[in-house]
Amino acid sequence: MADDPASTIILPHRRLKLDTLVRLRWLAIGGQSIALLVVHVGLGYPLPAGPAFALVALSAWLNIFLKIRAPAVTRLSERGALFQLGYDILQMSGLLYLTGGLGNPFAFLLMAPVMVSAAGLSARHTMLLGALATICASILAVYHLPLPWLVGEDFRLPVVYSVGIWVALVLTLGFMAIYAFRVANEARQMADALAATELVLAREQHLNALDGLATAAAHELGTPLATIYLVAKELSDEFEEKDPRGEDVELIRSQAERCRTILKRLTSLSSDEDKTYQSMPVSQLLEEVIDPHRGTGLLIHTVLDGRGQEPIGTRNAAIRYGLGNLLENAIDFAKSSVTVSADWDDKMLNITIEDDGPGFAQEVLGKIGDPYVSVRSGKSGSGSTGGGLGLGIFIAKTLLERTGARVQLENRTPAHSGAHIRISWPRETYENHPAVDEMAISDHNHTK
Repeated sequence: MADDPASTIILPHRRLKLDTLVRLRWLAIGGQSIALLVVHVGLGYPLPAGPAFALVALSAWLNIFLKIRAPAVTRLSERGALFQLGYDILQMSGLLYLTGGLGNPFAFLLMAPVMVSAAGLSARHTMLLGALATICASILAVYHLPLPWLVGEDFRLPVVYSVGIWVALVLTLGFMAIYAFRVANEARQMADALAATELVLAREQHLNALDGLATAAAHELGTPLATIYLVAKELSDEFEEKDPRGEDVELIRSQAERCRTILKRLTSLSSDEDKTYQSMPVSQLLEEVIDPHRGTGLLIHTVLDGRGQEPIGTRNAAIRYGLGNLLENAIDFAKSSVTVSADWDDKMLNITIEDDGPGFAQEVLGKIGDPYVSVRSGKSGSGSTGGGLGLGIFIAKTLLERTGARVQLENRTPAHSGAHIRISWPRETYENHPAVDEMAISDHNHTK
């Protein structure tokens, strides 16, 4: 949505901490050192120990340099993390070259840096590291020193088995990288969406706080204004009728009286004791949600169908914002009309929003309401998925569910085109839900 408040929020880019990579590298250094000592000293297998331990020492010196050069809380850029993980792949490939290539049982550790990248970096950088690991595995399948083995014996793997190891390594690398990236990406999307929601609510809480500030200002300014008014009234009696100074004093008195009236109105508006203002019937709620969209050129029908007394809730900004957001999405994709209806009985209150647009794409119906998922094609879009991020629907759905509502998003029956959104509250929950303070959002968020 063009006016979605979340669209103006720029979330901080998620980067790997330098300390995370340093700790993982220390873990790798410890494991490599133990493996080399067990094979060379414990089992007595010959291997080029000098070059092998030199590679391990190189990683240790790199860690020491990074700890001295940068604080542990440093977050790496994607390029910086790419270079460090690329180094880890090359260092591991060097050790494997010295110790048997892909015939070494530890060859699958080539996947470790790619998994770290999949969990913390972008898809592009993860693919670059995956390509580097694949190239290294391909070289190691052909060029490598003999696998450390008993003195006097030459252990060589059959060519077919070596090819099988290479295929298994590459396929496992691709599968695990894609799996790790998808899982981590979904977690990042959800965290970003929740962070955006909290940022929206925190920002709009300042607007809600103006109500309390108005009350405080009214109480603080009441006494000095009363004094000004009283003094001006006494001074006006001391001047003759045609004295210009008397006119000035009368002007001061009239303006002081006007300020007192304004402050009295502000105090009454923000008072929690004003039950008439705080109460809001469902019909009034729908009218407030629909009114900003009257000039869109679409027909917006309102239908009220209830059994028993009309539900009366409190002024809840979260409900108004959530309904307004969903209504605006319906208007964006409607061809000619949108219908907003409410029905209720003694137990439930249901509000339904329907449009005559293309409806939700079938392939994303199960994902509607998730963050960063485009759910429909708009009037200006040509694809099956829209151009939006889906964050607006996510925020609206989250806010409504916090008030106790159940939100269903689906398409209308095959006889009709368009989307069908149904929001349901247990009547007792709707009527007794308190007005929102910490989640409060201003109506202007969903008005053009």
